[in-house]
Amino acid sequence: MSSKAQQIQQLLEPTVEAMGYELWGVEFLSQGKHSVLRIFIDAENGISVDDCAAVSEQASGLLDVEDPIPGEYTLEVSSPGMDRLLFKLEQYPAYVGEELDLRLRSPFEGRRKFRGILKGIEEGDVVIQVDDHEYLLPHGVIEKARIRPRT
Repeated sequence: MSSKAQQIQQLLEPTVEAMGYELWGVEFLSQGKHSVLRIFIDAENGISVDDCAAVSEQASGLLDVEDPIPGEYTLEVSSPGMDRLLFKLEQYPAYVGEELDLRLRSPFEGRRKFRGILKGIEEGDVVIQVDDHEYLLPHGVIEKARIRPRT
């Protein structure tokens, strides 16, 4: 997660939690005039369109006041979905045994992309099995991790 996304997550988390939701994660894609801020929320009973609209309204007001993002951007609020991104190390254990797509910030053993089965967490490293090889990837070098939905 980028430092900007972390800053925005810290800003929004108390408000989102006070509304009864979990702030699953924040993704900020800075693309000049077309920047996008995605806020992912979750709840025990799932997320509805009305939930997203309520969080969007509160988040928009807070972001307007605090103004952490210079310039214009599009705000999107949604549930994490079946192919959810994993943002925090604490989110990984619930998905042990699931297939993941991982992309690293820099190459590890000559590659940046991994697709395999999440085996667990060991001392801050994500353990993923790709074919017959297990990789221990430090969480800090993971740029993006996404659960692959079962078909």
